[in-house]
Parts: sequence; structure tokens; C-alpha cells
Amino acid sequence: MDNPLLSLGKGTRGIVSVCTAHPVAIAAALEEANAHNQHALIEATCNQVNHDGGYTGMQPADFVNIVNRIADEVGFPVEKLIFGGDHLGPNPWRHLPADQAMAEAKKMMAAYVEAGFRKLHLDCSMGCKGEPVALDDTVTAHRAAELCAVAESISRDGLYIIGTEIPPPGGAHEEIDALQPTSAGAVRETYAVHKEVFEQAGLRDAYQRVIAIVVQPGVESAQMSVVFYDPSKVRELVGALAHMPGLIFEAHSTDYQTPSALKALVDDRFSILKVGPCLTYAVRETLYGLEMACHDLDGGPLDLRDTMERLMQADPGPLKDHVHGDEALQASQRHFGFSDRIRYYWPHPDAQKAVSDLEDRLRKNGPHAGVLSQYIGTDLIIEALAEGIDLADAASLCRLAARRMVRPWSEACS
Repeated sequence: MDNPLLSLGKGTRGIVSVCTAHPVAIAAALEEANAHNQHALIEATCNQVNHDGGYTGMQPADFVNIVNRIADEVGFPVEKLIFGGDHLGPNPWRHLPADQAMAEAKKMMAAYVEAGFRKLHLDCSMGCKGEPVALDDTVTAHRAAELCAVAESISRDGLYIIGTEIPPPGGAHEEIDALQPTSAGAVRETYAVHKEVFEQAGLRDAYQRVIAIVVQPGVESAQMSVVFYDPSKVRELVGALAHMPGLIFEAHSTDYQTPSALKALVDDRFSILKVGPCLTYAVRETLYGLEMACHDLDGGPLDLRDTMERLMQADPGPLKDHVHGDEALQASQRHFGFSDRIRYYWPHPDAQKAVSDLEDRLRKNGPHAGVLSQYIGTDLIIEALAEGIDLADAASLCRLAARRMVRPWSEACS
């Protein structure tokens, strides 16, 4: 099987796992991967994309088609694209009894594999209706094996990820200032239980294609906080890899980590670095900055921000359990929280129109470098000028901002 994921931890240092459905963020990730001569691993989550459409309205085949189209537009070779499915399991249907939720999860798994997804994170750790919030390794492994069997019935070249640790799909719900890394004993137990269950289910060959296990390396971001990687706290966890030949770790939620922290993660064989919200955060930050610049130039209203506030107030579901405090603090978290929950609202037609109107407004005002740098940063403006990017082109500025955000991940994996 010719898949660069198989060389992780061997010849290849690491790979950036970009988990987003935002087209600007995807384009930025592909451009930056191209600049580093890297493969691009683009992932969708079970909540984002599934056979029912997910919150983006996309089925897995739709997602693949859109990413392929973006790759063609930015000149990224499609043969270097890898598609991954994240948290594939019953999570979107956990309000249903387990048998019904798993039936939906199986339909989703089939849709992902049929669409060409080959990196598959099996995550059945969450309880369904009437069950505990988190399930033990044995139940989790049996359900994961059921989903693996569905995937194997369609294609036998899938690469599997097992294990789950916080955050849940969508990000942390509470503010955090410290995290306990996964214990070495817990990760060895997860690996051993899954191995036994898969072999009993006749999935020995599939289990040979388990390439990574998801653990908590002690990194996370919430709305207003970031916990940074501390290698000294994971020595025993890293040592557990010696008992799991051929495996590497996958680190979820590495958003906002420093370049040195990212390099240290890869050095410690957290070879799959998942990132997502900070890329769409950079896009949102740039759009809001451009609107502030236009406001300074023409005295007009902040229509984009007002539109997003109206959409979030009208449909607070994606914000539930993620914004806290008094109204002023909640308003700040809606727009500026590191978890970037606002990303759920960009597909709305009103949001897309507001962005289009802002693009027209910026073109009308013209490229005022000094005013723009005040709101979107001098470094971004200087790089844009050096690359010959039109400062009146909002889409290109947003893509460059997202490229600059993802760059440390690509560099850590080089």
C-alpha cells in the first residue's frame, strides 16, 4: 500500500491533519503543504460531514469533490491528497438508543469509505441514550470493530486510528489551565483490548493497519485559554510506544501551540498533528479586521459583525456549553473565542452575502496598506506585498492569514 501515513515515525517526521470544512482554510492548507513539498491530510468530522449532511450540509462525497476542486484551483496535486474521517462513530446520534445510533454510524462509515476516505478514526467511546457518558474500553472496542467491519467490506486499504481522549468533537466545553496527559497504563490497555476484540471479530488483518492511537498529550484550547505542551509530563506516555510496535500517537487539538511546542510534539512521536479552529479563527480575524479598516476609511457600519451576531443569536445551538459568563463575556466569546464556534455559521447564505459585500466594499475603498496593517497586522501586509497580493483582495488576504497560521505545523513536520 503506497500511503505516506505508513512511513510516519519511520522516514517521515510527521503530518499536519487539517480538520476543517472552510474552503479558504482548506486552500491555505493546500498551498502551504505545496510550499513544503508535503502531502496534505484533510479531515472531516462526523458532526461536520455525514450521510445525513452534518452541520455543513455535505455528505462525504461532497466534501471530497469540494477539496479536489480547491486543490485544482490552487495547483495542489490531487495524488498527494489524503482524506481522513475524524470521530467516526455514533456521536451525532447519541441521543438515540445504542443500536439505532450504531446503525446510523455504520451508514456513515460506508459513505466515508465509498467516497475515498482512507484514514479512519474509530471513535465509539461516547455513551448513547441510557448509557454512561463515557464507555469502557471493551464496549468501545466492540463497537469500533463493528464499524471497521463495514469499512473492510468496502475497501481493505483503510488505515485506522483507535482511542479517544478529550476534547470531544467540536472542542472543549470549559476553560482549562492544566491537563492530565493520558497514563501509559491506560493507553496500553486501550491498545490491548482493541487488539483482542478485533482478532476475535476476524479483523486481524485490519488491526495490522492500525497506525496510531489518540491520546491526550496535555494540550488543549478552549474559548479563552490554551494549555501548551510540556514534554516533561509525558515521558511515561511516550515510553508506552515501546509496547505498541509500529504505532505513533495522534494529537488532537494542537491549535495555538507554539512552533517549539509543535516541534517537541513531533520529536516525541505525536506524528499526526490535528489542527482546525485556529485556521478559521485567522480567517475570521482577518475579515473583521478588514471591516474595521473599511469603517475607518468610509465611516460605514460593521455589517459583517452585525450579521454574524444576528445569526448566532437566532440559532445558539452550536454555542451551547461553549460560551459562559455574563452577556458581555458571552458576546465576546461568540465572536472571538479561541474555539471559534462562529465557524459553524459561515455556510449560512446571509453570512456569505455579508462576506461578499465586505469584499466589494474593500475593493471600493482601495488598498490602504497603513490602515489595513493597523487591523490585520504589519507582518501579514508585508508578506502580502512581497508576494504581489492585491491588498484590495479580501479572499487572498484571508487565505494568506490562514497560511501563516498553519505554517508552524508544516515546518514542525518537515
